[in-house]
Amino acid sequence: MKFDTTMIPQMDRYFVGADRVMKRLADIADQSTLMMPIKYPPYNIKKVDEDRYVIELAVAGFGKSEIDIQLQEGLLSIHGKCDSSESTEYLYKGIAERGFKREFTLADNVEVKSSSLVNGMLKIFLEAFIPEEKKAKKIKIDDEDSEYPSQAAEFLAEGKTK
Repeated sequence: MKFDTTMIPQMDRYFVGADRVMKRLADIADQSTLMMPIKYPPYNIKKVDEDRYVIELAVAGFGKSEIDIQLQEGLLSIHGKCDSSESTEYLYKGIAERGFKREFTLADNVEVKSSSLVNGMLKIFLEAFIPEEKKAKKIKIDDEDSEYPSQAAEFLAEGKTK
C-alpha cells in the first residue's frame, strides 16, 4: 500500500517550505506499511519524561556480538544475526533461531544516548533536544523602514519577561 501523495501540493499553500517534511512523512508511511507484517522481535517504546524515550526489544538468545545497532540519516536500524550450526541434531526444535531487522525513524531532534542488553532485553535510550535556532524567539518591531535592522530577534528564555 502506497501513501497517497496527491494531498501534498494542496497542503503546500498552508505550510510554506514544508515540502521536504511532507516527502519525509510519505516515505515513513511507505516504510511502515512494508514493516507491518513483521512481529519479531516484539518491542516497546516508552516515554520516560518530556524529552527521554526508551526502545525495548525482546532479544532472548542473542548476545551483544550478534546485535548491530546503527543510526544513519535519522533511521535507527537494529540487526540480529543468528549463527545456528547446521550440524546439531535436535529431537525437538521449538525455539526459532532466526535473525531480525527492526527500523525506527527518529525525529531530527532525537539523539541516541546509549544502549544496554540485560536479561534478553535490548534497551536503546533516546533523548529529544531543541536546538537554539529552533527555540521560540521574540521579533522586535522597529520604527524605521530598514531591510535588515541590527537587532532583529532575541531568544525567549523561561522566566525572562520584558
